[in-house]
Amino acid sequence: MQKHEITLCKIAIADDKYVEEVLSNDRANLTASTLDAKAHALVRLGALIAIDAEAPAYMWTLQAARRAGASDDELVGCLLAALPLLGVARIVSAAPKLGLAMGFDVASALEAHT
Repeated sequence: MQKHEITLCKIAIADDKYVEEVLSNDRANLTASTLDAKAHALVRLGALIAIDAEAPAYMWTLQAARRAGASDDELVGCLLAALPLLGVARIVSAAPKLGLAMGFDVASALEAHT
């Protein structure tokens, strides 16, 4: 079996040792994912959007994405990429949360323009 097939099997059976190893720290998770740091952070941002996480949850992931070279346009692009799969309501909910994590108050900006 190839590496990705072994990984799929370990995940499918919730292999305790493997799951514990991947959850042990962020470096282990990044290495196991085989993604580069930027892609890893953007995937995590997409997951936060998908689960409708609260604004504070975005901070760490946003910082990791920026450290890995993600631009603000790419961060906001995660909302657009997820839109067809998650729907308008979830993306509308996520936009101000992501904005706050980026240091931009969407609600205040909208009020100023009305």
